[in-house]
Amino acid sequence: MRFIITGRNIEVTEGLRNAVQEKIGKLEHYFTPDTEIHVTLSVEKDRQKIEVTIPLKGTIIRSEQTSTDMYVSIDLVEEIIERQLRRYKTRIVDKKQAGSETDFSQAYMDADYEDEGIKIVRTKRFGIKPMDPEEACVQMELLGHSFYVFFNADTEEVNVVYKRKNNTYGLIEPELD
Repeated sequence: MRFIITGRNIEVTEGLRNAVQEKIGKLEHYFTPDTEIHVTLSVEKDRQKIEVTIPLKGTIIRSEQTSTDMYVSIDLVEEIIERQLRRYKTRIVDKKQAGSETDFSQAYMDADYEDEGIKIVRTKRFGIKPMDPEEACVQMELLGHSFYVFFNADTEEVNVVYKRKNNTYGLIEPELD
């Protein structure tokens, strides 16, 4: 694996570089030797953030983690990527059997991992009253949620408003054919 490590508002010290290569290097057995791992370390106020992107043929493995300590963030991101790899192995095997090449090592492809699957642990039912997107944003804020499903009174369709990272809002409208 080839690491491309960059820093934003932080100097990438030898200690950080070694920590990244040691922790994420544990994933080496999943990939071919020529796989590139793009790592960006950044600091904003008291937030230490790591972003890891692994571009592969036909897909991208990506995770970002934030904590108050960069080494904790590095540990967290490695765990997340490993979980993603286990979860998507079934899909990758299906593609490979269909004849497409992958960037994954043969040992990883041959290994048998338990498919975690998707588990729905809670179902919620609620009445939807017609409202405009601005009112839906207010309701979302009052509930303390990061998204809100509502019936748009203007378009008479179910929409979703969501809170973005920079404290702005987004609106998802269905596109019917």
